[in-house]
Amino acid sequence: MRKEIDDMIARKKSEEREAVLAEMKALAAERGFELSELVAGKSKAKSKDKLPPKYRNPSDASQTWSGRGRKPNWLQDAVKKGAKLEDFAI
Repeated sequence: MRKEIDDMIARKKSEEREAVLAEMKALAAERGFELSELVAGKSKAKSKDKLPPKYRNPSDASQTWSGRGRKPNWLQDAVKKGAKLEDFAI
C-alpha cells in the first residue's frame, strides 16, 4: 500500500509540473516569447559573477576585498592594529 501511495504522489507531482510548464509556455507564446528566452541563464543561485574590489592591501596589491562576505585576514589584522576600513578603500 505504501508503494502505491508513493507512486500516486510522484505521478501527481509530475502531472502538476507538466501542467505548470504548459501554462508558462502558453503565457510566453501569448506575449510573443519562447519560454527559453525568459528563463535561460537568469538563476540567482548560479550567478557567481565576481564583484569589483572596494578595498586593497597596500602592502600586497594582489589582496583585495569586494566588501561582501567575511573580511579577509589581512584586513581583520590591520583593523585590530588600529587602522580604519576607509584607509584601504580603492
